[in-house]
Amino acid sequence: MATSSNFGNMFSAAGASLFLSFLPMLPSQILLNNLLYDVGQLAIPTDEVDPEVVARPAAWDIGFVRRFMIVFGPVSSAFDFLVFLVMLSILHGGHVEFRAGWFVESLTTQPLVVFLIRTRRVPFFRSRPSRAMLITPLTMAAVGALLPFTPVAHLLGFTALPLAFFLILVAMVMAYLALIELAKSWFYARERSRPVRVPMSHQERHHRRLRRRASGFAGRVAS
Repeated sequence: MATSSNFGNMFSAAGASLFLSFLPMLPSQILLNNLLYDVGQLAIPTDEVDPEVVARPAAWDIGFVRRFMIVFGPVSSAFDFLVFLVMLSILHGGHVEFRAGWFVESLTTQPLVVFLIRTRRVPFFRSRPSRAMLITPLTMAAVGALLPFTPVAHLLGFTALPLAFFLILVAMVMAYLALIELAKSWFYARERSRPVRVPMSHQERHHRRLRRRASGFAGRVAS
């Protein structure tokens, strides 16, 4: 979740910098966004885990993490760019409104999408999160939406957003979550068709390291 979220955010920031004359989000706002998102994930250890996940030991697969990041990161970026379009072309916001809008959208979609990608099942109906896992991310999303209306908004570089933004945001979030659920079904169906890689034993890893080190010396002698 963290890799796909960070990849999507940085991809959006890099893309926005190509056509904006200002920073899409201030460094302090990015840090605050990450802090609130991370606080929302503190309840993960309390979460209810699907039985099939713990039915057998699972090996750490960095390739799976990379594929997950490449699929779900750009999906979140696509909706970031929709927010950029709304803020610039529909609401005609300046740089302060733009940053506040992206901050609220990002901190709304990131915690909510956790409920979908925390399980391979249909969320809530076939896999329910724990109470803490349900309350904590939603609380952080609410905090992010309310920050532009608080007395500290000007210190953070935010301003109050119009009602039209939140009406559009609700529709966009619903479409985003539906797309994530479709992408999740496609992603795991594709993962199931991949050949299962048997983890190497300790002795096999030891011999592999020896061969890799010896190959370097062999190349030097041959040269």
